[in-house]
Amino acid sequence: DIAMGGDGWFVVQDESGREAYSRRGDLNLTANGQLVLGSGESLLGEGGPIAVPEHRSLSIGGDGSVSIVPLGQGPETQVVIDRIRMVTLDNNQIVKGEDGLIRQRNGAGGTPDASLKLVSGSLESSNVNAVDAMVRMIQLARRYEMDVKVMSTAGEMADAGSRLMRLS
Repeated sequence: DIAMGGDGWFVVQDESGREAYSRRGDLNLTANGQLVLGSGESLLGEGGPIAVPEHRSLSIGGDGSVSIVPLGQGPETQVVIDRIRMVTLDNNQIVKGEDGLIRQRNGAGGTPDASLKLVSGSLESSNVNAVDAMVRMIQLARRYEMDVKVMSTAGEMADAGSRLMRLS
């Protein structure tokens, strides 16, 4: 699992073979060694889709480099097989597709950014605290009910005042 440390995006290959973008960092290896997101899209490196040969261990560095220790080798033998492509996008041009992937409205590709860093071993989490959101929603619902009751009481008082005025 990896998370983007900044405003960057991972470059992935969509079902039609075109470039798209995601911040999803739950990675899996397919049976043929392809590095894919949890949703199945191929993660792209500098040389295209990242294919991982058989290995003893796999690690991803903060710069996006994917390294392995080949089978039959000691831990001191690390081989860099590719680097995950990370880009920045024009926030005024991004649009989310029906497949959940991000693309640029103008069709342009993302801008490669060597300053982007990955955080290995973690996932990006939601920016919403569910408990706080639920408490706030309950507070708003209670306030709404009180306001409706106040308006109803004010209406009843106005009707009662009108009846009193008619009696005089």
